[in-house]
Amino acid sequence: MIQLIEDSSSGFWDNLLRAGLAIGIGLLVWLVVHHFIRLVVKHSEAVGTPLEHRTLRWAAPVLRNIDPVLRALDTERRVQRARTIGSLLNSILTTVVAVVTGFYVLLAFHVNIAPLLASVGVLGIAIGFGAQQLIRDFLAGVFITIEDQYGIGDVIQTSEVTGTVEYLGLRITRVMAEDGTLWYLRNGEILRLGNRSKGNYVAPVEEPAATPAGTPAAAGPTPSSAPGTQEPTSASD
Repeated sequence: MIQLIEDSSSGFWDNLLRAGLAIGIGLLVWLVVHHFIRLVVKHSEAVGTPLEHRTLRWAAPVLRNIDPVLRALDTERRVQRARTIGSLLNSILTTVVAVVTGFYVLLAFHVNIAPLLASVGVLGIAIGFGAQQLIRDFLAGVFITIEDQYGIGDVIQTSEVTGTVEYLGLRITRVMAEDGTLWYLRNGEILRLGNRSKGNYVAPVEEPAATPAGTPAAAGPTPSSAPGTQEPTSASD
């Protein structure tokens, strides 16, 4: 009996040691990858502005007046993209490390995780069907950010609105329309979009409005009233 208790106690401490080792390895992996992501994000935020590149240094005297505007806009857009991608990578990293570490902890205590995996799969399918619109918006925001389709300060045109992008998130895009209306567009519902800031957009020339029929012409001298012109007299005179 004493031997059985000692064996059970020894097995418990061995399982606990393996679980602690799995947690430690998972935490170490999370710290290393998280530090690497943070370094990449900081490097992306600290990249030089366009006029600091060698190919554009010759244009600095000419563009010095508009450089502050370009510098602020480019910095804001670059920082926003870097932070968004960094936040996304950190969320994915945390989820993956937590799930894998949890499975190894259960395995350390000899828990059969096959039914748990099946339950997680069914739950994931149910959540996917229930939140498919949210997932669609999220994935669209990820691809918009990674592909740099548009960013803060760009003038975009969609089927709903034309205006300037003020905020770009993973779920929504905030646009200030030309009439001053602030629009909130869900990324998954933007099916067709034009970026006027990236192409060679030329604003259409407004044609003068045509004079409606029946409107009297502008007042002006007529041939009969012109100086030096005499009206013809009738034959009876």
